[in-house]
Amino acid sequence: MHLTPIRVECYAGHKAGESPRRFCLGARCVEIEEILDRWYQGARDPEWPIADYFKVRTAEGAVCLLRHDRESDEWAIVGEDP
Repeated sequence: MHLTPIRVECYAGHKAGESPRRFCLGARCVEIEEILDRWYQGARDPEWPIADYFKVRTAEGAVCLLRHDRESDEWAIVGEDP
C-alpha cells in the first residue's frame, strides 16, 4: 500500500476531525464533494495502526481513498495521487 502524506481540513461535529472536507497535496488543494464510503481499522492486529478510511469523490470527479492514522494523527492518500 503506497501512502502519500496530505494535509486535511475536516468538518468537526460532536468530535474533532469527524470527516474530511478538503485535502492538500503540496500546494494543490482539492475539495471533497462526497464521502462515498467510510470504515474503521481496529487494533486487533498490532502490525496495523488504528485508522479511519474515507472513500471520497472530489469536486473534479476523481475517486480517492484517504487514511487517517488515529495514533499519529497523520493523513495520507492511498495509491496514486489524485
